Amino acid sequence: MLLKENIPVLYVLGKIKKEMILVTVYSVLIAIMYHNFHVTRISIPIAVPTILGTVISLLLAFKSNQAYDRWWEARTLWGAIVNDVRSFTRQLLTFVDAPFLEGEQKAFVDRVAKRQVAWCFALSRNLRRQDPLQDLERYLSKEDIDYISKYDNVPVAILELQGADMRSAYKLGWINEFQQVAMDETLTRFSNEMGGCERIKNTVFPATYAAYIHFSVLLFVLLLPFGLIEFFGVAEIPLVIAIATSFFLIESMAINLQDPFENKPTDTPTITISRTIERDVMQMLKEKEKYELAVAAGGYSKSKMFYIL
Repeated sequence: MLLKENIPVLYVLGKIKKEMILVTVYSVLIAIMYHNFHVTRISIPIAVPTILGTVISLLLAFKSNQAYDRWWEARTLWGAIVNDVRSFTRQLLTFVDAPFLEGEQKAFVDRVAKRQVAWCFALSRNLRRQDPLQDLERYLSKEDIDYISKYDNVPVAILELQGADMRSAYKLGWINEFQQVAMDETLTRFSNEMGGCERIKNTVFPATYAAYIHFSVLLFVLLLPFGLIEFFGVAEIPLVIAIATSFFLIESMAINLQDPFENKPTDTPTITISRTIERDVMQMLKEKEKYELAVAAGGYSKSKMFYIL
């Protein structure tokens, strides 16, 4: 993801490199024709490209807003995923009613929490059309991987396993009915957030809409030198290049932002967010283990509401 403090200018301009070269050559040719060959009839009133530029500006503004809304919605959905994973892990650590340091219950909490981390990475790679099973062996057992590998949609399979484990925990008496409902609601939110991301991924801008705007921008750039040549002379070359570059950059920005799951620098940083989730979940599991060890050693009282590790 491009950061505010470190914007690679060459990368940004590289997106419109071909357009800038063509505009430069085109504006130089117009200047040569006007000054060297005295083809003065090519000049047109400046009002013509001005009116067209105003209309295109409105269209580009609308397109940019729509593209940013898609990008921001994707970021909002992943922000909600971060919050819900933390809440789900907290529910696991506080709802599971079992004596301290009993291996089976602790293994259950660790397995379910790590599986939810795996879901984040799998969803991220699935949205980017990458292998969703990549590196999941760090969080999932071989049985889980064998099970989810049979699904076309791996994140859906992981949520199915999570739901099955919640049902098993309820039947074993580790959580009560109300706790199961609360945790199932969290799993439902995961499903809704995944669906929102897939909707953004699978809903593309109409091709004709983008083509019409691009054609209008090209027409504006083609007319611009004819409107400036009479007033600015050779100076129209840098003016045309600067104005055309701004229009092409805005169009390119909108195109990049409208697809936030394409594994580009302008994407929503889903892998980075997943690593943040992994860090928080692993710390929560380790700190809980430290607390349980301290209780077993007599360092803390179970009745204490607050404790410091």
